[in-house]
Amino acid sequence: MRVLLIEDDTILGAAVRDQIVGDSHSVDWVGRLDRAAEHLDSAAYDLVLLDLMLPDGRGLAFLRELRRKGCATPVIILTALDQISDRIAGLNAGADDYITKPFDLSELSARLNAVARRYSGNPNPLVEIGHLQIDLAARTVVKSGRLIDLTAREWALFEAFVQRPGLVISKAQLEDRLYAFGTEVESNTIEVYISRLRKKLGPEIVHTLRGIGYRLGSAR
Repeated sequence: MRVLLIEDDTILGAAVRDQIVGDSHSVDWVGRLDRAAEHLDSAAYDLVLLDLMLPDGRGLAFLRELRRKGCATPVIILTALDQISDRIAGLNAGADDYITKPFDLSELSARLNAVARRYSGNPNPLVEIGHLQIDLAARTVVKSGRLIDLTAREWALFEAFVQRPGLVISKAQLEDRLYAFGTEVESNTIEVYISRLRKKLGPEIVHTLRGIGYRLGSAR
């Protein structure tokens, strides 16, 4: 996924960023709401992690405005406000989950992935495609009984297709998913990773629609 992290605490923000990157997602990290608005206007995000107390305003008002504008991107609130009334206000404002600080980074990963699965239309972490058994929670792929070793980038790319079966994904969308702002991407990077997936999972696992994008195929 491509994640927007809105957090002004540099120590916590760095820890969350590193956790997300370690989970094979790309992340853009900002510490102000005005910067967050600019990012949301210029890129498509799969999920937003939102602190409620920012230097230039309150995250709750920011979230309400996002929902008022029709933004359906899932949002998980990360905050030190731990009263029941705070949780209710956050969820009623349009948050998909609410995590109070301090929190365990592994739990954050699990909640992030759970929200992403719900939005992909399949909350079940277990998926079968031909001879492949995929566990989105454990981040594993088994082909005909054999565990397939995927690198972090290969998994991130493959997960993008699994979460959008039947849909065509453009090269630009795949690049956005794999890389944050400011990261230089070589022109053939996506093609290289798709070639690797085909070698490991089967030549038909990703179909190329020339000039349009790519679509999940089948495994043999």
